[in-house]
Amino acid sequence: MSFEAINTVREAEERARQIKLEATQAAAEAIEAAEREGKEAVEAALNKAREELKSLRSKTDEKATQEAEALAATTKNREATMRTRAEARLDQAASLIVERIVNS
Repeated sequence: MSFEAINTVREAEERARQIKLEATQAAAEAIEAAEREGKEAVEAALNKAREELKSLRSKTDEKATQEAEALAATTKNREATMRTRAEARLDQAASLIVERIVNS
């Protein structure tokens, strides 16, 4: 084999090593970029989920407060109605008691 052919083979081998090294570096960089982007996407999804959860909790708390206030108002109305009926019957009850005592 001639000296020139040997040099050509060495140069080809060196180019192949260089190409392999560059490909390995590019692959490592691509993996790092993909991992970084994946982590960023996961973090963004977590932040979005946290914000949605916060919003849902706020809406739920607001709705629960409104329902509790409505229930309290209804309960107060019922209490007032019952109190009015009881007071109206109080005179009847007092009259009935007095009548029974007098008649006994």
